[in-house]
Amino acid sequence: MMARKYRIFDSIAYAFVYGMTALALLPVVGFLVYVTVKGIGRINWDFLFTASSSMESGGIFAPLFGTLLLTVASLVFAVPISLLAAVYLSEYGRKDRWFRIIELTIVNLAGVPSVVYGLFGLGLFVIFFGLGKSILAGALTMACMSLPLLVTVFYQALKAVPITLREASLSLGASKLATTFKIVVPTALPGIFTGVILATARIAGETAPVLFTVAAYYMPSLPQSLSDQSMLLSYHLYAISTQNTGVKDEQKFAVTLVLVLLVLVVNVLAIGLRSRARKKIGHLG
Repeated sequence: MMARKYRIFDSIAYAFVYGMTALALLPVVGFLVYVTVKGIGRINWDFLFTASSSMESGGIFAPLFGTLLLTVASLVFAVPISLLAAVYLSEYGRKDRWFRIIELTIVNLAGVPSVVYGLFGLGLFVIFFGLGKSILAGALTMACMSLPLLVTVFYQALKAVPITLREASLSLGASKLATTFKIVVPTALPGIFTGVILATARIAGETAPVLFTVAAYYMPSLPQSLSDQSMLLSYHLYAISTQNTGVKDEQKFAVTLVLVLLVLVVNVLAIGLRSRARKKIGHLG
């Protein structure tokens, strides 16, 4: 009798959890369907891979290329620094009062609004270092914004590596440094890729920081170097939606759909790499 009651209770609990999950996914699915229906008819080869002759119509290759370039440059700056910081916190840092202060600081920085990072990048990189509004200034700003998130995720991934792997490596005569970078970091790769996925999505979709540091309102030509400004999908979408009344809705939704698909494709690639890393770790295990 009791077993039957437990089974009924479990069934109700599972149904409730699945229902709440479906309820949480419903707005996302609805948004994707709505944007796809509204914008898919505008997307073609010319729209994606030709430069626009005006803000009202034409291709979006310039902002698409700028978004990809800024995202890659930001990750190049942010990922190595974040990984080294996480390695220090996980493997070398003493768990004392200063360590707890550092942890609290990182958590607080992760909650700072993006517009504050934009003003920080404007003051430090654009004005103080004289980089001007450029891809380099924007990438450094976005890297600073991504550091707290990446450090937190990388740190948790490194902490999740079993202590027995460290002890086995050290007992075989490996140094602390070799153990960290040949055993601990490779084992934590799935979690590291998760951090990269989250940072990529945030960098590609941010508007406020790039508005202050890199984004050009209209620039159909591609940037020639990291010292040039560039159009970006996020700011381009903001501009045609709020500052230009001559743009058709189909164009706006098409740009939105491309931005969403760009983030989705990058995430799928990163998830694929994460899955390969997990399989490799499982095979070695």
